[in-house]
Amino acid sequence: RIRIEQLGRGCFIGKDPELADAEAARKGWARCADLLRSGEYDVVILDELTIALHFGLLSTAVVLDVLRSRHPVITGRYAPQALIDAADLVTEMCDVKHYYTQGVLSRDGIDR
Repeated sequence: RIRIEQLGRGCFIGKDPELADAEAARKGWARCADLLRSGEYDVVILDELTIALHFGLLSTAVVLDVLRSRHPVITGRYAPQALIDAADLVTEMCDVKHYYTQGVLSRDGIDR
């Protein structure tokens, strides 16, 4: 019972998000909130949610309101302090060595 859903419009890092990105984030968060409230899944992973918060596409207060009822796994950089404070566990990873610095781009099935 594994389900993967791609929400949002894709990567906009390196440029400003557009209005369509904000709308996609709001719709995506509504879907995530519904799944979290349903209790249908034992584990919910919200990959890169912190990026949407960092760029102001979602309100941290609105997200935290839903997260108080469940404890999903959230990934991404730039987590707001309020999210860190509410978390049970926070891990920070650092790049020691990565082939990306040598010009190898992300590959299907490996990095994405």
